[in-house]
Parts: sequence; structure tokens; C-alpha cells
Amino acid sequence: MKNCVIFVERFFEHGFCGKSPCLRVAPTVSANAHTDMEQQSLEEIVKFLKDNIEPYPDSLYGQGYRASVILTDGTLIPCVMFRKTSTIVELAIRRFKEEQGFNSFFSKSSRQDYAEIVKSFVTSRNCINYFDIAKVDKSKNAFPLNILTKIEGETTMSWTGFVLKMKDGQCFGFGTQYLNEFFRMPDNYTIDDITEVINHSFISKTGQVCSHEVPFFEWPTDYDNDIVYRERPYFNCFIDDL
Repeated sequence: MKNCVIFVERFFEHGFCGKSPCLRVAPTVSANAHTDMEQQSLEEIVKFLKDNIEPYPDSLYGQGYRASVILTDGTLIPCVMFRKTSTIVELAIRRFKEEQGFNSFFSKSSRQDYAEIVKSFVTSRNCINYFDIAKVDKSKNAFPLNILTKIEGETTMSWTGFVLKMKDGQCFGFGTQYLNEFFRMPDNYTIDDITEVINHSFISKTGQVCSHEVPFFEWPTDYDNDIVYRERPYFNCFIDDL
């Protein structure tokens, strides 16, 4: 598909649990996207991230940089987390040593159980290689930290609901089960349009901003999960010198 960008979006249907993730591939024409574009070097990728992307703090996996990328075949990946390789490697080594220790749970269990922790590091992440990237850009789905830090804790178990108010006064309901690195955005709005976070709230079926009980145990009768903008799954890209 020459002069096309392929948007690969693995996304969760709107709603709270119970709906399976699926894969959608949608071709979208882009005047500047083609498979023979000049490829950024690793040094150029790192420089762009450090010069243009706000660092995302993470005490477990280490500081990251949220971006979008175009692969060498023209595929657009809108949500990518770049992280330093050594942090995740050191974490894996530490966990393996802990689980092999004398007091480890797995020392009294089967080899198959120990394999589960190895599997979690080796197979549980969506990953792309830096050498498959042609171009890095800012992600349209990454809320800045000054917005993320205003979102309070869980509204109820495994659910955080909130409303974002835009510059033009329009309000949109958002929600996440646990991820907050990337979110879907309403059409014709960008993250720069966000002016206010209204915590523990939702947009009713009649379009009103309503407050959740904290915690709640049943969904409000006027809750419309079809108009909730959810968290987005993302890919990881690990770089040694980031």
C-alpha cells in the first residue's frame, strides 16, 4: 500500500470487563508516509526522545518516554513506551535469583511453576525493535504529567473513572482498569485542549457530568459505557543508551 500508513490498534471495546480485545487494521492515506522514507539512526531516536518527550516516571520498570513511531514498512504504531534496556534486565535477573533462593516459593514447587516467572518477562510484553523504526514522533494519546497527576486513585476496585473538560467547554468521560500511559481521544480534540480533570465522574446518557459514589458496587442506571474513552494498550521498545 504505497503512500499509506497502516494504523494497528489493539484495543478494548468500551465497557467495564467482559469484552475481549481485538485487532483492527485500518489503512489511512498520509502524504508523507511511504516505505522508502529516510530512517532515523539510533542516536537520532534517542536525541528526539530526550529533547521532545516528557519523561514518564515508573519506580518498577524505570523512566520511560511515550511516543508514536512509523516502522520501516510504513506501519504507524501510535502508542510506544521507550525504556532503558538495563532496567528491565536487572529486574529480571533479581527476580530469577530471588525465586531460586532457598526461601523461595518456587524452591518448594515444580520447575513448571518457576517457568511461569520466566515466561512473564520473556513473552508477556508487546515489543518492537528500534532498528525496525523509521521515524519517532510525539504520541497524540499520551496525557502530560500535569494531567495524569490530577487523576486521583481508583473510583472503585479495578476502575478509575473521570471526565475531561476541553477548551470549548465540551466534556468527555474517560476510564481505565489499570493502565494510564495512553488513552483514546475524542475526534477533533488533542491533549492540548484539556483544561480540567473532574475526578470520579462520568457522562450520563443525557450528556450530563455526574459523580460516582466512591467506591460504587453497581453501575449507575444512566451510565453509558459506549461513550467512555478507554486506556490504550501499547508497545515497548528497549534501548541500551536511553
